[in-house]
Amino acid sequence: MRTKTTRADAARGGDSAGRGRTGWTLLLASVAVFMTALDTLVVTTALPVLRESLHASLPSLEWTVNAYNLSFACLLLTGAALGDRFGRRRMFTVGLFVFTAASAAAALSPSAGALIAARAVQGAGAAIVTPLTLTLISAAVPAEKRGAAIGLWGGIAGLAVAAGPVVGGAVVDGLDWHWIFWLNVPIGLALIPLSAAHLQESFGPATRLDVPGLGLAGMGLLGVTWGLVRANDAGWGSLEVVGSLAAGAALLYAFAAWERRAPEPMLPPALFRRRELASANAVSFFMYAGLFGVLFLMSQFLQSALGYGPLGAGLRLLPWTAPPMIVAPIAGVLADRYGNRPFMVLGLALQAVGYGWVALIVHPGMGYAELGVAFTVAGVGTSFCFPTVANAVMGSAPPELAGVASGANSALRELGGVFGVAILAAVFARPGAYGSPQVFVHGFTQALWVGAGLSALGIVAALLGSRWPRRLPKPRLAEV
Repeated sequence: MRTKTTRADAARGGDSAGRGRTGWTLLLASVAVFMTALDTLVVTTALPVLRESLHASLPSLEWTVNAYNLSFACLLLTGAALGDRFGRRRMFTVGLFVFTAASAAAALSPSAGALIAARAVQGAGAAIVTPLTLTLISAAVPAEKRGAAIGLWGGIAGLAVAAGPVVGGAVVDGLDWHWIFWLNVPIGLALIPLSAAHLQESFGPATRLDVPGLGLAGMGLLGVTWGLVRANDAGWGSLEVVGSLAAGAALLYAFAAWERRAPEPMLPPALFRRRELASANAVSFFMYAGLFGVLFLMSQFLQSALGYGPLGAGLRLLPWTAPPMIVAPIAGVLADRYGNRPFMVLGLALQAVGYGWVALIVHPGMGYAELGVAFTVAGVGTSFCFPTVANAVMGSAPPELAGVASGANSALRELGGVFGVAILAAVFARPGAYGSPQVFVHGFTQALWVGAGLSALGIVAALLGSRWPRRLPKPRLAEV
């Protein structure tokens, strides 16, 4: 049975064991979040091959992407709550097992329907793993060093975003689409026993699982995300979309009402009366809405309008998607000293400038060098936001509610991504959009300005947070 390290233990050398545990926690949580984040984008460059190999229709191809994100978004709060109730280390390993098994099932899928079902189960496993990675790191790292640790976590997540299109294109070109999913299996099988052996167990405050809250939140998020995902196919004014969005909103309202009177609420209402936490969640929503909406169309622009292949498109996105793995850890360290909010504002401003820059210069047949600089500006901006939003969420939540806060933030992040893709795709869509590069670029330019606008809304959300923090004092030696 594992025990917590006390101050007396630290004086006798327990601090060495604590550093070892912290190192293991950072390693295991970072690899896990990389694996789950990678799968949000890795399939996109394999869609043409999946269409031929599985004789899949266009709606089926869309659901190979959306099934993962839909399941992921709807079950994030559930994953965090299960970790609080049954143990974060225990549920982290359970989530890894579910994700790994579903990856094997996806690799073995004989049809598009089987692949979609496996992707949905993958998303469920990721919904357990992802919020717990942040909770485990926050529990293992001292408060004065947490920003740097979360910056590393953000850099790893950014690397997964960068690697997704490249890995997908490379695997499809060099091996076979099945290997996109087989790659997860040995990693997952290694992480499960290592996590059980080296992570410290911790629990949230709840003694009973808030089953009504879980049900209302899960069904409400399902309704909202289903409506957003289906809007471009069924139409924003269709009965399916309007009814789904209305039902989802009503269930989320019922969830909020239940949480106010529940004896042991899953998501205590007082948590979101914290201004900095509410601001960070809004920033996360708008940042990811712009990022995923623009990325969804940018990959198609590089292939449809400029003529690059899947791997070539993925490589040319690197100036945009790779900076987080370098800049995010640095931003996390600086945020520990100067506060999170200045970096959130600066990051969103650079992201908006990058998107607007591309909108101003884009045209069929343009040279890549023009795009590369604008990509870099947007990528650096995103890099400032990755760790500082996470650090603001974890720093403004009480330690006993860290899992709940992480799960709520992750759910809003995924909803932002779904919302951004739906909105930008609706702005882009027009008859003959794929018929010629000129028509494609016209809709693409308008969608980019919307992406820049979403980033600007994130700036407003950051400015509405708490007062600008003063420079934080250096920790005294006795406090480290």
